[in-house]
Amino acid sequence: MNSQQDNKTKPDGKENHLTDFGYTQIPEEEKESHVKEVFNEVAPKYDIMNDVLSFGLHRVWKKYTINRADLAPGMNVLDIAGGTGDLSLAMAKKIGNGNLWLTDININMLRIGKKRMQAENLKADYAVCDAEELPFPDDYFDVVTVAFGLRNMTHKDKALKEMLRVCKPSGKVMVLEFSKVDGWLAPLYDFYSFKLMPWLASLITGKAENYRYLVESIRMHPDQKTLATIMQNVGMKNVSWTNLNFGITALHIGHK
Repeated sequence: MNSQQDNKTKPDGKENHLTDFGYTQIPEEEKESHVKEVFNEVAPKYDIMNDVLSFGLHRVWKKYTINRADLAPGMNVLDIAGGTGDLSLAMAKKIGNGNLWLTDININMLRIGKKRMQAENLKADYAVCDAEELPFPDDYFDVVTVAFGLRNMTHKDKALKEMLRVCKPSGKVMVLEFSKVDGWLAPLYDFYSFKLMPWLASLITGKAENYRYLVESIRMHPDQKTLATIMQNVGMKNVSWTNLNFGITALHIGHK
């Protein structure tokens, strides 16, 4: 299902632009604060929950992404919505004296990522920033990654355009995200997502409602073909995607 957006008129006559927050429609200007609130609450157990809810598969998906990045020593790399730093940890080891930026809009998530990087004596720079307004120069990064963060962004096209702007000519943007599963898997996947996942989240974190949002945000995210089209429309070339585990996730790659 594609992300939905609508407009309503305020009492003062101005348009109130709406966007999705899971299955709920909210004013665009409120989404950022709602997303921050969700991740403030899940941050302390985010990594544990990733392992539990994906049965460890998120590690396989991220490893595949790193392998496809074709990283080399000296490269400049940007990890957007990098949170607790899974991708950054792996990328820092591959680029050596290159320049790695770990960024997130949520400072609590970023603090965990920074702590993990420092524990392994890995070099990185850090920034709390909005992916729709990246504080980096044009044509700077060899590789730009975003893993499981794009679906939380209000204007996905604007964020992707920013990623392309800061990417070097011949560089690439990599989007790892939940996607649309194969038809035969959909009933089982829905049962797990809407019944078992919130129950497990409640047992472990006591925050079932946050994981209901995360499940709903997956369903509202553009499917594989739609996302590829958005990437092409903002100027990316040779856009391709690879389904992982029957489309539970997909890795999209676009080039500059």
